[in-house]
Amino acid sequence: MTSIPRDTPSFARNLQGRLEPVFYALLRGVLGIVMFTHGLPKLLGDSHGSMADPMASSTHLIGNVMGLPFAAELAFLVMLLETVGALMLVVGVLTRPVALAMAAEMVGISYALGPTWPWVDRGIEYPVILGSLALYVAIRGGGRFALDHTLWYGR
Repeated sequence: MTSIPRDTPSFARNLQGRLEPVFYALLRGVLGIVMFTHGLPKLLGDSHGSMADPMASSTHLIGNVMGLPFAAELAFLVMLLETVGALMLVVGVLTRPVALAMAAEMVGISYALGPTWPWVDRGIEYPVILGSLALYVAIRGGGRFALDHTLWYGR
């Protein structure tokens, strides 16, 4: 939680203290939902944006652009992260490891976009923002309104 300046009126301090956990849960949930919208087309084999076959695009990116072995298997793991992992993030289960894996995925995507760092039409700004947000969630954890919190602290 962020610190509240001492000169902030008490009613505002109270309001900020009460609303911050709610808005953090919203932030974590939005990250999960956005990631889910990228994983679901891979799972269902539907087109997504300009990609006719997102799973094939992921496999191509991993194998041919990044040069990693086991591209199909890694693409399957990415799909699981973006579907099951995204839902876990929304409810706040294993928040830190899931968010860390998402941050690592965004680093990989940013790397795959290459040294040109394009900023328009499939630009790098999207994975950079998502990766930064995922890293923040990984460091901060699930928060008060996460299932992790209920499981660990019983509240």
